[in-house]
Amino acid sequence: MPDAEDVRRIALSLPDTTEKIAWGMPTFRVAGKMFATLPEDETSVAVRCPREERGELVLAEPEKFWIAGHEAQFAWVRVRLAALDDEGELRDVLADSWRQAAPPRLLEAHPGLGLPAAR
Repeated sequence: MPDAEDVRRIALSLPDTTEKIAWGMPTFRVAGKMFATLPEDETSVAVRCPREERGELVLAEPEKFWIAGHEAQFAWVRVRLAALDDEGELRDVLADSWRQAAPPRLLEAHPGLGLPAAR
């Protein structure tokens, strides 16, 4: 089961990512733009998720995803670390969020990062 240290290690391995404490918790930013937060209890991670996809995601896997009340108006979703299959799934979730926040120059430099693997 992935934990807070896995979140930190994987997030910081993504290009141009830094960690900054905000609201009393670690946040992870790409080129200064936040893409993940590690809430106080460190049992979940908040990541970017387009609003039009959030509801479907939460309905499909409610044991894994939920929307925190104070984040409902924003394009964020929470992910329960204990519900993730493995570190690979955590990496996919973080990379997808990174991709949503990354500037075009980084997306061009890392075209496959955060995209679903070809099957």
